[in-house]
Amino acid sequence: LLRLIHNPSSKPLSYTMKSVIVASLVASAAAFAPTQTAPTSSKLSAWVDDTVVGVTPPAGFFDPLGLSKGKDDKTMRYYREAELKHGRVSMAACLGWYLNSAGVHPAFNSALSNDPLKAMVELPAVGWLQFVLGCGAIEWLGSQIKDRPGYEPGDLLGAAYWVDNSDEGWVSYQNKEINNGRLAMVAIAGIVTQDALYGNYGDMMYKQLVR
Repeated sequence: LLRLIHNPSSKPLSYTMKSVIVASLVASAAAFAPTQTAPTSSKLSAWVDDTVVGVTPPAGFFDPLGLSKGKDDKTMRYYREAELKHGRVSMAACLGWYLNSAGVHPAFNSALSNDPLKAMVELPAVGWLQFVLGCGAIEWLGSQIKDRPGYEPGDLLGAAYWVDNSDEGWVSYQNKEINNGRLAMVAIAGIVTQDALYGNYGDMMYKQLVR
């Protein structure tokens, strides 16, 4: 396990920076919000009955707000695509956060702050350029892959050509990815909020034990 470094002298971010971060989170969520589509003959109940991935105990088909009510198969597949993408990005974000707050900086001679939010502000323009171009290239590649016949939501590597959901091992693997992604989405939201409001970015769980 990585022992995350916490700097007690670090101060919470300013009110303006907090507002910017919160607004960015809201804007990014809105950008990925699926548009409303009219329901077709393929109803939600049929989709749930046919779906074995993502419907796991104890919650089963978890939709307490009823956001999927009346949605057709195409919309539900879009929802699953969005869920997988957000989950994967969140898992990568959690890993990057832990490494950064532990003092691991693979670039810029480790000159950036250990606080990931401050490091984001300190990142040079060339770093942001690489980030934007890299994300754009991945998005473009993903859009091309989605056009191929038999594409399944989130299956960017083409695994569906070799195995289907009749394989229990493959279903188990997909469920693990979705559940870990769901947890990571909640985790990274809490981590960013904790840093933005209180300036705590390191190991808050075990900090009391090592004092």
